[in-house]
Amino acid sequence: MAIFQNKRYLKDIRKDLRNHPTKAERLLWVKLKNSQTGHKFRRQQSIGLYVVDFYCPALKLVIEVDGETHSDSSVLQNDAVKERFLEGNGLIVKRISDADIKEGVEGVALLIKQWCDELTTP
Repeated sequence: MAIFQNKRYLKDIRKDLRNHPTKAERLLWVKLKNSQTGHKFRRQQSIGLYVVDFYCPALKLVIEVDGETHSDSSVLQNDAVKERFLEGNGLIVKRISDADIKEGVEGVALLIKQWCDELTTP
């Protein structure tokens, strides 16, 4: 999987996304950074042609934060293509709405920790 990650030509895009996160991404990153779930997450990780919001390499877990634009049909279609690519390469994709994060980031963080725990339980 390493050959798919952090393509050099996506570096500026990743950097811009890290420097200008949405409010929901910023709130969630506070809960994911420093292995607070028990696992290391990266933010704005490129995988193939795509940049994912959060990625835990040890669990092959991708967390995507869906804002208001994700209800648009063309965005939904692009999300589906991206998700098929990621899952086709052995990754698990979980989607969370930015509204859920803004309304209760603590609960979302607990949910992500639960997903992590489920993925590490034999």
